[in-house]
Amino acid sequence: MTLFVLTVLNGLTLAGLYFLVASGFSLVFGLMRNINLAHGSLYLLGGYIGYSTFRTTGSWELGVAVGALSMAVAGAVLQYCIFRFMEGQALRQTLVTIAISIIAADLMLWYWGATAYQFTTPDWVRGATPIPFLQLAYPTYRLFVLLSAVVVGIALWLFLNKTRIGIMIRAGVDDKDMLDASGVNVQVLFCVTFAVGAALAGLAGVLGGSYLSLAPGEDMRFLLASLIVVIVGGMGSIVGAAVGAVLIGLTEQFGLAYAPSYAPVYTFLILVFVLAFRPQGIMGRPVET
Repeated sequence: MTLFVLTVLNGLTLAGLYFLVASGFSLVFGLMRNINLAHGSLYLLGGYIGYSTFRTTGSWELGVAVGALSMAVAGAVLQYCIFRFMEGQALRQTLVTIAISIIAADLMLWYWGATAYQFTTPDWVRGATPIPFLQLAYPTYRLFVLLSAVVVGIALWLFLNKTRIGIMIRAGVDDKDMLDASGVNVQVLFCVTFAVGAALAGLAGVLGGSYLSLAPGEDMRFLLASLIVVIVGGMGSIVGAAVGAVLIGLTEQFGLAYAPSYAPVYTFLILVFVLAFRPQGIMGRPVET
């Protein structure tokens, strides 16, 4: 019973981290239909910048803020300097962002080296929290990551569905020319969307570096996880990203706990079944033909 409860908690907290990365990817890939395969690089770079800030200032909170804000600027630059010239060109977007991710990985390896880094979390999230009705305690920081993911998910849903900017973003994706004709600067709107998605990747990089570690290769790991989460949950759906993240996080942890030799297989089995029987994703809209 204890192993089962711990596995569930591990799966949910890992799902929280996956959701933070995948929600930003869902904004760019699922909502705007822009293929940004450098999203994992934004995760790792945001984590590295946050770590350097933390080492310089000693403030973990400042490292979180700088990591997220620096990636917001990077996302806006990507949209304005690159993606606005490749709208609707999926192959070009794929090849260009793969090149960017390779260059970014080499630059990060050159500057930060191959050492694995991990943040020292502040006192207010350190230690363990007793679980009610169970004779066990669980790391407080992991619960904090899960709570952060819930707060971010609710904020994103409200932003996209209840604010004027969010409504304009969705309208611009469905009919960009009509929105442009109504007097809205669509490029500025898309830059804001890219900035928000990249900021979430940077935020996840710092939180993930405090939860797991920062090392070369983590960018590809979280890019792949984001792709799977968005495809399983449904492109462009924040609720779908949450459902996909929970499903993938729990599957990974239960696989590691009960059948470690086949743990990676289960995730891809879920992906295969979703693509076979519901290709638009669990919460995605049906594709119009």
